Amino acid sequence: MRAVLLLEDGFELEGESFGAQGEAFGEVVFNTSISGYQEVLTDPSYRGQIVTMTYPLIGNYGIVPEDNESSGTWLSGFAVREGARLRSNWRSTMDLPAWLAGRGVVGIHGIDTRALTRHLRIEGAKHGVISSRDLDRASLRGKLAASPRIVGIDLVKEVTCPAAYEWTEGLPGASPAKLRRRVVVMDCGVKRNILRHLVSSGNRVTVVPAGATAEAILALKPDGLVVSNGPGDPEPVSYVIETVKKMIGSVPIFGICLGQQMLGLALGGKTYKLKFGHHGANHPVKDLDTGRIAITSQNHGFNVDMKSLPDKRTRTTHVNLYDGTEEGLENRDLRFFSVQYHPEASPGPHDSGYLFSRFAALMDGRRDRAEKN
Repeated sequence: MRAVLLLEDGFELEGESFGAQGEAFGEVVFNTSISGYQEVLTDPSYRGQIVTMTYPLIGNYGIVPEDNESSGTWLSGFAVREGARLRSNWRSTMDLPAWLAGRGVVGIHGIDTRALTRHLRIEGAKHGVISSRDLDRASLRGKLAASPRIVGIDLVKEVTCPAAYEWTEGLPGASPAKLRRRVVVMDCGVKRNILRHLVSSGNRVTVVPAGATAEAILALKPDGLVVSNGPGDPEPVSYVIETVKKMIGSVPIFGICLGQQMLGLALGGKTYKLKFGHHGANHPVKDLDTGRIAITSQNHGFNVDMKSLPDKRTRTTHVNLYDGTEEGLENRDLRFFSVQYHPEASPGPHDSGYLFSRFAALMDGRRDRAEKN
């Protein structure tokens, strides 16, 4: 069945339907990961977006249920050069097209993803539509103009958990860790591998909805707080910003991706939208303290304007070597740090897994001081 991808600026590509039939609207971005499409598809941070994979063959190792990063598929649509209809992987239970169709994900394949990626790099991320139902361009342009954009919308409320729960699963194959601390995770769209890393680094993990108040979090007597990754524009998510503002200075805080943006806004700073965002598992980031360069997994379209932060004790710790944007911040006096990338990988390299140990050490330092007093 024919399908079309149309952008708001008139750029279009025609291909074949891949996955569910229908129409999907969202911000069109590209992801440079070679593998890990299943983790991308189940990452809540992609809510409201149509994801284009730059690697040409997607789906050749099928679907493995254990690799899901959440319970759902959150993106709006999926665009690939060639969608594999045969899978080769002893762990897989289903092929990708059937899985997409079963989850209602509208996709397109057989298009020139290199041309699309080049257009997005030059012109920036664009609002777009994938349709296998309506191929009339004038009709699609009208629908596209009337559909909501990602800026100014609270997407966190669409992906957060409905109620608090305990997470007990550690990393696959890792020896069970002695659970020495209590960590509360604000679920703005958290990935499961973040929770696994926290457990394997010796923490009892309680996940709370993004709307949880500071009072409710403190009632759990946490040794530390993680503000998780999540989708979209951080500024409309005022309830998380207010909670983080009240939590700063109370317990050590570790912000991941959207969590860094929430910290920046809670401190009185501003965020801005990147031209085409950072999406992929191969982004080099430099640690300004050690000079070490890590290859990182990333997925964000907004960033903190470090110059806007009024508290000058908060400093930049990491920089993206592709475009020079700030990728980490820290305030030692207030005992928080954050990174704009994903230290849990999934998909991606494990270069930044040490940050979970760093968070554990920050919590232990607080406990040691409290015990001495």
